[in-house]
Amino acid sequence: MTDIVAYAALFAVAFGAATLLPLQSEALLATLLVTSGLMPAVLIAVASAGNVLGSCLNWWLGIGIERLKDKKWFPVRETTLVRAQEYYRRYGRWSLLLSWVPFIGDPLTIMAGVLREKFIVFLLIVTVAKTGRYMVIWALVAEFQ
Repeated sequence: MTDIVAYAALFAVAFGAATLLPLQSEALLATLLVTSGLMPAVLIAVASAGNVLGSCLNWWLGIGIERLKDKKWFPVRETTLVRAQEYYRRYGRWSLLLSWVPFIGDPLTIMAGVLREKFIVFLLIVTVAKTGRYMVIWALVAEFQ
């Protein structure tokens, strides 16, 4: 695998993993850290960029999601949407530090858009959370190599 293909694959998987797609960017990052010989800091930067941009897509989708809630085909019940909004209001922007957690991170980033979290605040918190998670993976891989 050429370097550019490895970076592109990591970016794409990390981007997709930040959306509702069931992808595992952590596994690909760990594999590349162990087998590729590529610079770990660059791998983390690429994975972080893809994952944060995927979360930005969620935020943007959240901005327009409420106007769709009354449509028959809308996949989320209104009660679920209201419960998620209450959770985000209760715990606020700092709940975005959990944006990397499977199953809850994606809805959190969408709710940030629904509730019109300032984009720069969203971007900073999500970048810290997601980059921090990848740095922990790097440390764990280094520890067990």
